[in-house]
Amino acid sequence: MKKKLVIVESPAKARTLTKILGRGYSLKASLGHIRDLPKSRLGVDIENGFVPKYVVPKEKKKVVAELKEAAKTASTIYLATDPDREGEAISWHLTELTKTNRITYYRVVFHEIIKEAVEHAFKHPRSIDMQLVNAQQARRVLDRLVGYEISPLLWRKVRRGLSAGRVQSVALRIIVDREREIKEFTPIEYWTIEAELIKKIPADEAKTFRAMLVGLIDGTKLDIHNQEQATDINSELEQASYSVVKVKTKKLTRQPAPPFITSTLQQEAWRKLRFTAKQTMAIAQQLYEGLTIGDEGSVGLITYMRTDSTRVAHSALVEAREFISDKYGSQFIPPHSRSFIRVAKGAQEAHEAIRPTKIWREPSLIKSYLNASQFKLYQLIWKRMVASQMSAALFDNTTIDIRARCPDSKTDYLLRTSSSIITFPGFTILYTESKDENKEEEKKSSLLPHLEKGDELALLDLFPEQHFTQPPPHFTEATLIKMLEQWGIGRPSTYAPIISTIQERAYVIKANGSFQPTELGIVVNDLLAKHFPDVFDIEFTARMEEELDQIAQENRDWVNVVKDFYIPFEKSLQDASLLMEKIKLADELTEEICPECGKTLVVKHGRYGKFLACIGYPECKYTKSFQVKMGAKCPECGAEIVQKINKKKRTFYGCSNYPNCKFAINSKPLPQPCPKCGGLLTQYRKNLAKCTKCEYKGKLPQD
Repeated sequence: MKKKLVIVESPAKARTLTKILGRGYSLKASLGHIRDLPKSRLGVDIENGFVPKYVVPKEKKKVVAELKEAAKTASTIYLATDPDREGEAISWHLTELTKTNRITYYRVVFHEIIKEAVEHAFKHPRSIDMQLVNAQQARRVLDRLVGYEISPLLWRKVRRGLSAGRVQSVALRIIVDREREIKEFTPIEYWTIEAELIKKIPADEAKTFRAMLVGLIDGTKLDIHNQEQATDINSELEQASYSVVKVKTKKLTRQPAPPFITSTLQQEAWRKLRFTAKQTMAIAQQLYEGLTIGDEGSVGLITYMRTDSTRVAHSALVEAREFISDKYGSQFIPPHSRSFIRVAKGAQEAHEAIRPTKIWREPSLIKSYLNASQFKLYQLIWKRMVASQMSAALFDNTTIDIRARCPDSKTDYLLRTSSSIITFPGFTILYTESKDENKEEEKKSSLLPHLEKGDELALLDLFPEQHFTQPPPHFTEATLIKMLEQWGIGRPSTYAPIISTIQERAYVIKANGSFQPTELGIVVNDLLAKHFPDVFDIEFTARMEEELDQIAQENRDWVNVVKDFYIPFEKSLQDASLLMEKIKLADELTEEICPECGKTLVVKHGRYGKFLACIGYPECKYTKSFQVKMGAKCPECGAEIVQKINKKKRTFYGCSNYPNCKFAINSKPLPQPCPKCGGLLTQYRKNLAKCTKCEYKGKLPQD
């Protein structure tokens, strides 16, 4: 009897769906994209409507053959790829490659891999949404036109092997612009003065506290720019009499943050866990597609992780409120469930926020089934979702204004102190959102003594302090993603690739968790900004995202969008070819010494990539291959294991002591030794490691 064929992207997702759908269905995985533009040529017919010329990559031919064979014996084919534009495009490519007239194709979409959602999707299938497909095609074609037409120009004018990306280059521009702001920043001196005070009567109950000088009693702001001013004011305050002129207490509420969307998950995972965007998305993918949880089997633990909507399904809201009531008590539930409105450009409210598929599946209950990174990210997502439906936190905020009356100058200064006391913790007993590192830390609030208007105070000491204004900080993973989102540059699925790409191209480096442009990055950025001012303009790129959204949502013609972009782009390209001057970059110095003449070796860039050469060229022509150290030691001689490329341009790993030692291996060596025998550990699957010496196999060790 013929089965219904379901095609998904990954084996993990297939395993989870197999458990839900049962025997009547056959599950196959495409292992991601099965068709793309060719690597070796443009692959876009510019003269005939920008038609993309898709090919099946060599490494996917076997997968495609298996899918075609499976399609021949299926009664119906369901395309269950991810619920976004990229997933829609993969489903369309699958249809194009496997289609046969006698089989009906259905598209099924679900945002969480649980029984109810999957069964509902299969009861309500639809056809391929070509608006979504065309939006994805337009993005792919635009990126290809920019990358493949500008990159050769950079090869000729700067260095072989360089490349440009439509969106990645804008991210680079943001980082370079910030670097220039920092370098051009001129610090401005300013001073603050704090007074340590005590209530005069009754002395036995008095408690000291500090108040900050903020201005004059009439509300005039006071700026102290140098030590001389600070000394003069400090002298006056030493002779002043102090009294309370105003006490004001406000009841404040603090609301919880909404459940995660892609950008906020990446930001918070960086702040709290120091996960990169790429790392966060890889782990979230595992949680979404399903992990084996004891007797439950393979279970999808979170909803789809590429989303820009904060909407939450009604059933999940009900479940969250029931859980909170049972776990924390009714006082921790607001009168009504919360809904959050997204204000970001292009937010797709049909999608859902990132949340646990089952609120009652507490992190502590499944910790033993997850690795350390999976547990940390799941716990973060779970806490954020539950906290979003809890009661607000309540505070009593007291502000006290103090008069400092100076008898000699007849000046009355204003000092101020405040205290914030939590009266009901609300959601904060479970979770509070972290702040970006560039934000000033909130001052610690200490409990103030009971004070009333008219109370006389005694001065104990004064604390003048010099400060300087600070430049804007370098971008971190969190703040760069936040900037991209605010400008509307890229979409949920692109943030992680953008950040990875600019690092892989060596345009930026990460130092102490912050991005800094390299010399190469600055040179490339400046050339692109000068000769392609529109293409790599932040506002222009944001408008292009809006146009891609219009293709997806309003059925705008995608060919016209590409054409409108390409006509002025082609003119800029022609002008740049004539006007862009060749730039010579300084060679990168190494710590290695030339064995022939004793001079320093430098990193050079040739047609086959990096290599080392003597700085004394042409007098000394010594060269050697550039080696990427893997952090692991050769098990035969103890030398460094390095990454190498064979004649077929395939990567392998071998001893740096070659030809004296000929140890080589195809699997990537890991710096951590085998926990069982201390031998060389290698990666043999995405998340698994095995030893080359003993039979040990286990989870990939964490850095």
